[in-house]
Amino acid sequence: MIGQPNPVPERRVKPVTAIAELVGSAEGIGARLWMLVAAAALALGAAIVVPDPAVRLGAQLAGMTLLAMAGLIALMMRIHRARSDRALGVLELVVGQDATPCFTTDEQGVIGFRNAAARARFESVPGGTLVAALQDHFASPGSVLFRLQSRAAAGGLAREDVVTRRGHVRLSAHRMTTGQFLWRLEEFQDRSQSRGAETLSLPMLVANRAGVVLFCNEAMRRLVGRRPRHLDRLFTDPHPGAGEAVEVATDEGPVRAFLAEVQGPGERRELYFMPVPDRRPDTPTLTDFEHVPVALMKFAPDGKLDAANRAAREMLALAADDRPGFGDLFEGLGRSIQAWLADVASGRGPAKSEVLRVSRGPEDAFVQILLRQIVEQGRVRVLAVLTDATALKTLEAQFTQSQKMQAIGLLAGGIAHDFNNLLTAISGHCDLLLLRHDALDPDYADLVQIRQNANRAAALVGQLLAFSRKQKLTPERIELQDLLSDLAHLLNRLVGENVTLRVAHAPDLGTIRADRRQLEQVIMNLVVNARDAMPQGGVIRIETEALTLEDDLPRERAVIPRGDYAVVRVLDTGQGIPPDRIPKIFEPFYTTKRPGEGTGLGLSTVYGIVKQSGGFVFVDSEVGLGTVFHLYFPINEEADAPVLDPPPPMTRPLGRQGEGVVLLVEDEAPVRAFASRALRLRGYTVIEAESAEDALETLRDPAIDVDIFVTDVVMPGMDGPSWVRQALEQRPDVRVVFVSGYTEESLWDRQDRIPNAVFLPKPFSLGELTAVVQGQLH
Repeated sequence: MIGQPNPVPERRVKPVTAIAELVGSAEGIGARLWMLVAAAALALGAAIVVPDPAVRLGAQLAGMTLLAMAGLIALMMRIHRARSDRALGVLELVVGQDATPCFTTDEQGVIGFRNAAARARFESVPGGTLVAALQDHFASPGSVLFRLQSRAAAGGLAREDVVTRRGHVRLSAHRMTTGQFLWRLEEFQDRSQSRGAETLSLPMLVANRAGVVLFCNEAMRRLVGRRPRHLDRLFTDPHPGAGEAVEVATDEGPVRAFLAEVQGPGERRELYFMPVPDRRPDTPTLTDFEHVPVALMKFAPDGKLDAANRAAREMLALAADDRPGFGDLFEGLGRSIQAWLADVASGRGPAKSEVLRVSRGPEDAFVQILLRQIVEQGRVRVLAVLTDATALKTLEAQFTQSQKMQAIGLLAGGIAHDFNNLLTAISGHCDLLLLRHDALDPDYADLVQIRQNANRAAALVGQLLAFSRKQKLTPERIELQDLLSDLAHLLNRLVGENVTLRVAHAPDLGTIRADRRQLEQVIMNLVVNARDAMPQGGVIRIETEALTLEDDLPRERAVIPRGDYAVVRVLDTGQGIPPDRIPKIFEPFYTTKRPGEGTGLGLSTVYGIVKQSGGFVFVDSEVGLGTVFHLYFPINEEADAPVLDPPPPMTRPLGRQGEGVVLLVEDEAPVRAFASRALRLRGYTVIEAESAEDALETLRDPAIDVDIFVTDVVMPGMDGPSWVRQALEQRPDVRVVFVSGYTEESLWDRQDRIPNAVFLPKPFSLGELTAVVQGQLH
């Protein structure tokens, strides 16, 4: 194989081919044939003169064998010549008149056949190999031919474009038979290699990806003083970049020139050089740089500040002679600042702006920075355009906080739902145990403690539901003056003796619509929070105000729509809240109190109840002076909707407690086990199903008579209301009890109400469950 040792392939050999290989190549077959004939004549002559009959017979056999071999070889020679003549005829017919030079070679690269174009183009080239024929046309022809021949031997065809002195050549290698290859050399005239490039006054060269110079024009040779061989010896900078000034090593010393690069075919690079005229360093480039009303800065590729105009210095509080680094001025990029500058300076990647925090400027100041590559006096610089982004960053922080509160609310609601399932199982099984123990039993007190703590946990879950705005509310029209007057006595007991509580009412406050019990909880939580902020005593004031907004009022992370509002303010003279803690105070479990002094759910409960009531809550605080909580509730002057008479009850025979069949559908096994035992203890027949699909499958049997469905609302697969609607199509008289850890409002938000259905929130006790079922049945 060309340029490499020729390994002997392992293959099966036919007998005729083996003889041909034994005798030798076609060029040496004639000499070996006469040797065989001479040996046969000697053997036959010996058979005549030798007296021994046995020896004479052996000599005769040997002579005849050699003559037969000679005849066979002669026949093979004729066949070989005939095949060669036919092959040459076919090649002459196919590529003989092709305008592209074509060759055939063996594995060693020895040329066998040439068409007319090849003979005309390479007639004067000495040597019998293709490597020798192409030696003066492009660099390293041996490696190129070896690579193509290897690929053609493996795949049958290989092709590659190679830059030559006259342009570029497309070399194609085709595998013919074992050890034979057909080569085609298509030559193309290239614009960079044409006479125009050679006579171009602008220095240029062509190099491959390895940096080997394949061509340079006369102007380039005059600039360098010689024909360059490799780019490493041409540039003083090991990584020259297009579009910047570089130093070119010449025989007369380094010369600065602008470098431009054009991608050419065949994985080559076309480099053009424009010498930079000598300029004085004080030549101005941006005459209006200092007075442009946009903050501009110029940095070296290593990040050192070169210049900053007046707008940039005022924005960043810089002196005229300050020269800090880019990393000393800005922070918060999220990746290497040096890498960012290097990418811009070299022209890599699309230019995009970044919002960074100012390290040396005002606190919490942000700028949007757009970087651009510029060239001044042959030196690459990075121009930074700065825009104040503090307001944008503030809006982003407010939006992020809003999204976080929403996400925490969803999480709290999900946790509350799961905890309600657990608490239902705990308190329910505790009720079952209490049925088997009286007050004199030693375990009775422990069971009571378990139930009490389960109820405390249920209250905490209720606070989580309040924050996530998924608790059950019973809104009504409320006069704030009346509510605060009724609460005054209880609030005075809550604040203690060291704290003074003062209540001031505004006239004509108007009515609001909210859940009275929950609104009382809001006021108590805020008063208790104010009391805890004044351990040494102080004054808590509760004020009300009637407020009319003519326009929308932006406030912190919300916008209060225009309209009439009743405002409640709770003020204290306590320690105040640091500014960095104010955005977190409404988050669940966030507290600054010591362990054991609070759960961290008081203010989050306030936030959830006010939001669920359609109001707004804000806080103003100053460390050392106190805190003010503002509650905005929209005025509601509409009359309450008239109470409709309940529909007449269904006509069905009255039964006694414990009579009836209950289909219990609950995916939580502990809750299902407790509810099933509780109903059976009261005498009901219970059919259990762990999913809606199982329940519908059970109801397919017409022999099963069911009086009431007790089903969870949220289950994997089909939910409670969906399967109940399907079941009621065939059993319209069945009553329904829905149970859920969410609120009743969340059950009917997106679905029409189901007739003869009631809602039982989790966690429920044994008595509550049996009472609701009994009430539905009777």
